[in-house]
Amino acid sequence: MKLHKLSTSEYNKARREFEQMLKTAYENDPGNGTVVCKCIGEIARAYGMTEIARETGLSRVNLYRAFSGEGNPEFSTVLKVMRVLGLRTVPGIR
Repeated sequence: MKLHKLSTSEYNKARREFEQMLKTAYENDPGNGTVVCKCIGEIARAYGMTEIARETGLSRVNLYRAFSGEGNPEFSTVLKVMRVLGLRTVPGIR
């Protein structure tokens, strides 16, 4: 799925789609987080990586690299970006 830069109001409307994307990523991830991180990166690019960098205090270039699907972001970075995006993980046992 290709996403384009969204305004904040468009982003809020697209949140259900992003939620489904993230659920699918969790289901399809091989266990190393690459699929989930790539999905978060796609959502972040739609939101605006510059804005995320500003709100997290992290480098925009490093965010792009970390969430490219080939990066390996620290868990704290993942949590910071998810917080800005309004995403969350819900612990559960299956």
